[in-house]
Amino acid sequence: MNLKFDRMASVVFLALGILVIVESQKISTSAYGSQIGPSTFPLGLGIILILLSIFLFIETIKHKATYKIVGEEEDIKSPNYKRFFIIFIAALSYVLLLEKLGYLITTFAFLVIGFQTLERGKWVPTIIIAAVFSAFIYFGFVNVLGGSLPGLPF
Repeated sequence: MNLKFDRMASVVFLALGILVIVESQKISTSAYGSQIGPSTFPLGLGIILILLSIFLFIETIKHKATYKIVGEEEDIKSPNYKRFFIIFIAALSYVLLLEKLGYLITTFAFLVIGFQTLERGKWVPTIIIAAVFSAFIYFGFVNVLGGSLPGLPF
């Protein structure tokens, strides 16, 4: 692990968690008078993201000796940075393309990119897991829970 990268990531994810909480408060409340509205899930995720980023920051402070400290010469060329930026760009693309391409296609593509970024090779299990997960979540949310997600573009 890279101590410097983990600290930076914890600060970035802390800021992202705060942003998610602030933006979730802008979502309209439920029309049915229920206490649980559309903002509940993003609010919970924001809180979890903040807590996990705080725990990561504390871990980097407590266990300096157990982490491999990477020198200044490996700044951007570190594999951690490359993987981080690939996943980050994939997540941004996911957000931008979700409405245009639909949940199934964007989630499948995001998962394939994420799995292949973290562990190259093994294309068949990657494709199977990404497809099954995307379809299971979509059909479960839409048919079982009665929610709505962006459908296919055609």
